[in-house]
Amino acid sequence: MPISSLPSPCGIGTMGAEARKFVDFLAAGGQSCWQVLPLGPTSYGDSPYQSFSSFAGNPYFIDLDTLAQWGLLEPEEYQGLNWGSDPERVDYEALHKNRFSVLRLAVSRLSRGDKFELRFTLQEAGWLKDYALFMALKDKYGGVSWLEWPEDIRLRSPKALEAARRELSEEISFWTWVQYLFFAQWWELKEYANGKGISIIGDLPIYVALDSADVWANPDQFQLDEEGRPTEVAGCPPDGFTADGQLWGNPLFNWERMKEDGYAWWLKRIAWQFQICDTLRIDHFRGFDAYYAIPYGDKTARNGRWRPGPGIAFFQAVNQSLGRQDIIAEDLGFLTPSVRRLLRSSGYPGMKVLEFAFDSRDTGSDYLPHCYPTKCVVYTGTHDNDTIQGWMATAPRKSVAFAKAYLRLSKREGYHWGMMRAAWASAADLAVMQFQDLLGLGSGARMNIPSTLGGNWQWRALPGTYDEKLAQRLYQEMQVYQRLPKAKKRNSPKKPRTSQRTPR
Repeated sequence: MPISSLPSPCGIGTMGAEARKFVDFLAAGGQSCWQVLPLGPTSYGDSPYQSFSSFAGNPYFIDLDTLAQWGLLEPEEYQGLNWGSDPERVDYEALHKNRFSVLRLAVSRLSRGDKFELRFTLQEAGWLKDYALFMALKDKYGGVSWLEWPEDIRLRSPKALEAARRELSEEISFWTWVQYLFFAQWWELKEYANGKGISIIGDLPIYVALDSADVWANPDQFQLDEEGRPTEVAGCPPDGFTADGQLWGNPLFNWERMKEDGYAWWLKRIAWQFQICDTLRIDHFRGFDAYYAIPYGDKTARNGRWRPGPGIAFFQAVNQSLGRQDIIAEDLGFLTPSVRRLLRSSGYPGMKVLEFAFDSRDTGSDYLPHCYPTKCVVYTGTHDNDTIQGWMATAPRKSVAFAKAYLRLSKREGYHWGMMRAAWASAADLAVMQFQDLLGLGSGARMNIPSTLGGNWQWRALPGTYDEKLAQRLYQEMQVYQRLPKAKKRNSPKKPRTSQRTPR
């Protein structure tokens, strides 16, 4: 359940009362985990996998009612604004137009200088200073990509950066304190969830957005030319689903350079994720074995080629630096014997997607439940797949017939319950369902259609959808398949807990 998909009266899900109600629903339903999409600030296209920062939090998720409770807003300052007309869809244009003016009011009323705020800004300075300056510069230059900024700023001339910090000090302060408010609320929510026995599963995209503070502030970590432009970009080759492949456009990592300092930038990135979640799903795991490189400027992914990734040396560095962490490897896509060896060597559980098991265009049998190892995580579908009911209505007829026969699906039970039941009954150590599938929603509730623009990342749940009746049915299924949670030690944030005080 993405944070953005929670109900709220202000246009998008937030870290407020409805998030806590959802945690209560999960606990009542006998669940142990809540998986979210990446939490970063979204850029153009609204995808959480294309963020302005790998470290920052999305300002849209800051709950305005909580800010009012903290004395930073008056209800009339935000309740009457236009947050969109459809409570089941996120209106990102309305959010962009109105959210930041409200946040500026809240930030202007913060009292600065207490020990919790100062510790947050000082200890997170490694990413926060560059991110706040990056966002202030984006505002100054009308929101254009940093590749279009003046050369001295684009290439990070020390003199130009110092002048920008002086000129934009107020804007830098604003973006800094927005992050303080985000993490004050996030750590309170995480603490609440952990207290209810719910672990947070975070999601880390393998790549970062080209137009991000990550790339602008760390150009030596990426495959860029002297002007800061990529030489090749990321994507996926053509397959049975996309004849032209997928052209993501993300800059590729300079793995040779990263190896020289022991993958320090990556280690900081992963370490930070384990400050804000308990378990981490790492996206596009196969890219660590070999990654698909597409010439910069190409319009499709047809001309790409595979290049070697860092392999097991990368994950050895992770374990040596951070210790053994709870990581899920998103090992979907074109899998070779070397990718499978890397997964085994890493020791991480991979992913199984039930919808793939019955689709003749995919790898089929590896995803059938009777083939699962215990060390895997099963999904009926992910944010990139149709809902179960949508898949049943749109998949090839032979695929649907196979699914009905194999899973013994019936309309009486509900196709969605039958497929989820198969996941819970499997040997997989963990089973994760999309909330849309618990509700039995069709394709209109799909979160994302890869390689398309418009209409994605917008679905939202209506108030009251996670109710006691649904929780009871979920709990009964957990009893039947012996998936009720056991006591588990949670990660305790090592960073200063901003939630130990109420911001004023």
